[in-house]
Amino acid sequence: MTKDLKAGIGRRSVLKGMAGAAGAAVLARPSIVRAQSAGTVVVGTWGGDYARLLNKNIEQPFLIPEGWEVIQDQAGDPERRAKMLAERRLPQGSTDVQGLNGPNMYQVYELGITQPIDYERIPLAKNLLPSMKYEYGIGQIYSGMVPVYNPDKVDAPASYAEVFDPKWGNKLGYIDIQYQYTLTAAALAAGGSVTAMDAAKEMLLKTREAGARIYPTNEAFAQGLKSEEIDIGIMWKARTVQWQNADINVSSSVPSEGALSYVSGFVIPKNAPHVDGAYAYLNAMLEPAAQLAFAEDMGYNPTVDNADIPPELNERIGFSPEAIDNLKDMDFGFWLDNDVELKGWWDKEFKA
Repeated sequence: MTKDLKAGIGRRSVLKGMAGAAGAAVLARPSIVRAQSAGTVVVGTWGGDYARLLNKNIEQPFLIPEGWEVIQDQAGDPERRAKMLAERRLPQGSTDVQGLNGPNMYQVYELGITQPIDYERIPLAKNLLPSMKYEYGIGQIYSGMVPVYNPDKVDAPASYAEVFDPKWGNKLGYIDIQYQYTLTAAALAAGGSVTAMDAAKEMLLKTREAGARIYPTNEAFAQGLKSEEIDIGIMWKARTVQWQNADINVSSSVPSEGALSYVSGFVIPKNAPHVDGAYAYLNAMLEPAAQLAFAEDMGYNPTVDNADIPPELNERIGFSPEAIDNLKDMDFGFWLDNDVELKGWWDKEFKA
């Protein structure tokens, strides 16, 4: 991949920003790693519902019965990436696989922290959708970022721009950990480009001045919807389905700008202590039953072509052919170069 001077400067900026959170993180390695066994796989993951469902749908049915000891190392995305950076020169790191979103799978690979995926070691990769097969990682689930709203209080928003309207006051909510996608959605709404960040910042600041709330996690945002503290925001369509299953009064619509596509997947650190365990985990997550279970439990679309999704479920979690054609991708290279600056703006100005 061609890398110009700007990209080099961007990488140094990312390294500097990640290192700021890394000093203590390297000391927090799971104690299990100091007594590793050939049957251990340590999984870096978000906590909450996702961690629980990894255990329920992948680890319990497919790995633990085969003798694998699976340890989840739960933390936020920035903290886990900082930890990987801090450990990069160690002979062995503390995790075997790391769950990340699309931009961050790309980022850690470009920074030299992770290794290319050897698909020959993943038998079930023969069923993987081509669009979910990356040199640097492997897609597990995907969905799209859409307007979400209380249908008793709000008419279906037709666009991201309608969501990011100051008229909602404190009934509009944001999710802190979704800062990359929120900024990109606002860029589409305000500037027509996924990198129009100046326009995005201006639009988002106006909503904060009007009282928009910020929730730390997806789960906290869901509670805000349930309690009717907020009525509108943006989130993955998949999560809307999950919340509906939990009896939260929420609906979703497709934005006219084109929904941002979201991929969640896994990467392997270069110094993963148990590479065999890493590949066992990647293979297990592609089991049709595991993919179906995530579709049912979380509303995410499968990344394999042999998961038998019932038509009624597909109608709830999927997108029309027109919406699929209009899906928008993040500019991963842009975020590699600008993540530190934009996260700083989000924390110091937008959240302030």
